[in-house]
Amino acid sequence: MGKDASRHQPVFMNPAIFIGSWVLLGLLFGLQEWLYMHRWGYHQIGAAIVFESWGVQFFLWGIISWLFWKYLCDFIQNATSRCLITRVLPLSAATSLLEEMIWVVFFPQIPLNHPHMPYWQRLAFQLNAEFFDNMVIFWCAFGFFRGIIYYQRYREKEKAAAQLAIQLSHAKISALRMQLNPHFLFNVMNSISSLMRTDLNAADAMLEQLSSLLRITLERGDVQLIPLREEMEFIEIYLAMQGQRYAGRVKQKISVEPELHDALVPAMILQPIVENAYMHGLCKVDREGELLVDVHRRGNQISASVVNTGMGLGTNGCKSSERVGVGLANVRSRLQLHYGESGAFMLRQLDPTHVEAAITLPLSFSAASNGNLTGYGE
Repeated sequence: MGKDASRHQPVFMNPAIFIGSWVLLGLLFGLQEWLYMHRWGYHQIGAAIVFESWGVQFFLWGIISWLFWKYLCDFIQNATSRCLITRVLPLSAATSLLEEMIWVVFFPQIPLNHPHMPYWQRLAFQLNAEFFDNMVIFWCAFGFFRGIIYYQRYREKEKAAAQLAIQLSHAKISALRMQLNPHFLFNVMNSISSLMRTDLNAADAMLEQLSSLLRITLERGDVQLIPLREEMEFIEIYLAMQGQRYAGRVKQKISVEPELHDALVPAMILQPIVENAYMHGLCKVDREGELLVDVHRRGNQISASVVNTGMGLGTNGCKSSERVGVGLANVRSRLQLHYGESGAFMLRQLDPTHVEAAITLPLSFSAASNGNLTGYGE
């Protein structure tokens, strides 16, 4: 704890601040004594000697206390009840004696209104008057330091617990990401397999787009939060792939407020929602299908919705329980882990042929803005 305290010591334990505070406290006591003496008619005693004696006394205690903090932190922290009696109590007596011996050297004229006395006689006089007060000062400083150390240990435990909670949360999010990637790849490969039988050129283009998505995913690594523009770049490529498969059957539209390009969102948070719209809605549509991706600001939040045509949530062909599959359950879990109650997911039917999936999350921006924007937005 001694070394650790020196690295993470409170600001007020800076020697200049700490010792200066002791001196200030001594001067306040001096002011109190001077006012008391004037109240009782001791006008012959000057203010200088009163303030000097109190200031020097607490200056010495400030130095002694700071040296204890610097070199005896481990001892103060680990002292047991037995140690307090057998070691700290004798130390307090010795320290009180030492402080008084030094102080008496500086003030040979004290006690005032007494004939001049030799050093040892003056020391005995002062010890008789102030030894108990010095012991109280020592134990107050000791208790103060012990309290600081216990508080530091408590904060360190709090910090360690918070770090463990964050690490656990990141581990859960990473696990969800690992779950999502195979699910996404499986669905894309199925789409490519279907195109291989009908349109080889479209299947080839889709493979190239898939390689672009894989490259983006690998470049991101374990990054959890990314700028919205990067997420929308991923969505654009994914929609281009679906455009190959559903050529002429689905009209796609993306609308993103320009001011949100640098807003931070969880990586791959929208792709499962768009994928779900195709798998459970647009795949049932033979023509004139619609997909609208809209991202806009709502106060201090980002609202992103995906609206698609297809069979409603309550139809036999596509029940609500089916709609909330791996992808959407993943989205809901990740929003909860990232934002707690501040993030929300909603799935609702707007009319018999339109379904909306929407997420809401707190608005925050990346520290470094990038002027390179993707080709989406209005």
